[in-house]
Amino acid sequence: MKYIVIFLLCAFVYTQAQPNISGMVRNYTALRLQDDPEFAMLQNTFRLDFEKKSGKGAFVTNLYAYQYGTDVVPEIRIKQLFADVYFNSLDFRLGRQQIIWGKADGVFITDVVSPKDLREFLLPDFTEIREGIDALNTSVYAGNHTFSLVLSPAFRPTTQPEDGSIWKPEMDLPVNTVRIDTTRQDVPLKLSNSEAFFRWSAMLSAVDFEIVGAWMWDDEPALHLNKLGHPTSSGFVLDSLVISPEYHRLAMGGGAFSTTLKGLVLKGEAGYYYGKMFRTSDPNYSDGIVEGNYFHYMAGVSYTLAGIDLHGQFIQKIILDHDDFFLDEQYQNMITVLIHKSVLRETLHLDLFSYIGLNDADALIRPTVAYDISDGLKATLGANIFLGDSGYFGQFDDNDMVYVKLSYSF
Repeated sequence: MKYIVIFLLCAFVYTQAQPNISGMVRNYTALRLQDDPEFAMLQNTFRLDFEKKSGKGAFVTNLYAYQYGTDVVPEIRIKQLFADVYFNSLDFRLGRQQIIWGKADGVFITDVVSPKDLREFLLPDFTEIREGIDALNTSVYAGNHTFSLVLSPAFRPTTQPEDGSIWKPEMDLPVNTVRIDTTRQDVPLKLSNSEAFFRWSAMLSAVDFEIVGAWMWDDEPALHLNKLGHPTSSGFVLDSLVISPEYHRLAMGGGAFSTTLKGLVLKGEAGYYYGKMFRTSDPNYSDGIVEGNYFHYMAGVSYTLAGIDLHGQFIQKIILDHDDFFLDEQYQNMITVLIHKSVLRETLHLDLFSYIGLNDADALIRPTVAYDISDGLKATLGANIFLGDSGYFGQFDDNDMVYVKLSYSF
């Protein structure tokens, strides 16, 4: 990565021109609603964007500085730092970049190139959830068609919540003594461990679509189990567990489309994943992991009625070759609903976004009211309401919160 940074800095100096500078400052305060309410988030954010474009290329940086609570030293995160080179029908982009694929809102199906920052679950804006990937991105243009190849030499996994975080999922384990062994977790930096992603996209008169493929590492590690115990006359007694996180190769192929029909916007997205590691209780797999494949798809529709924007999606994940030993259900179903209305000359924005899990009857309800106070200055009042006793959202039923954001963009 250091050689890419040196190259980009040299490219920036070489332009010898003043870049376009923009950014944002924001205060984000969230109160967790419990019997004894507590602050769930005290965050100050500073974002700075540099952009210099010409007919032959561009240089872009996008960085964030987060300060939490009373911490004096901010956390610096470089989301993007890349250089572009333009030709007549060919572009090259080198450096750290966010790459967005697919048509789904609020879920990741074929949007697999950029890793995620899930330390705050799915609550931040998706521009902040997505991390940058260090890669060479090549695009070839042929009429309305674009062919892109992304090559990344360094695997960067999804950032998981830290131990002690309110967003750290609890594991249902048969013993209290657990040790984490991270010796198998690293993916060495070498050519054979590179990732490759391909996309063919087109914008036609009746439909726009994309076909994608990936040979990558699963961003989430499989948790291999090593059971430690002792034999007795009645069998084996489990004393403790050693959990070994390990990343595995994963192949994906799929696509997405969107079109319009009599005022309706119809869209779909699907991905087939080969080589996913699933949790199992099958005694034939002593480490608790079995390899399998799954199909993940979305069908969505959008419509505007009386000035109100309505969006709905049905998302389903199907594990193929499923058996009774799998700890994940074979069919995992969810819907999302977004209702948006802007009033007062487009200065007051009312939104209600919801994830609704159908398997466990759980949900995440996110109402927000945002007001544009002046040019660049915005105040937002919102809530995150978790419903259910179990499931992906129900496990966080104690994390209901209200929040206020005050941001200024320049």
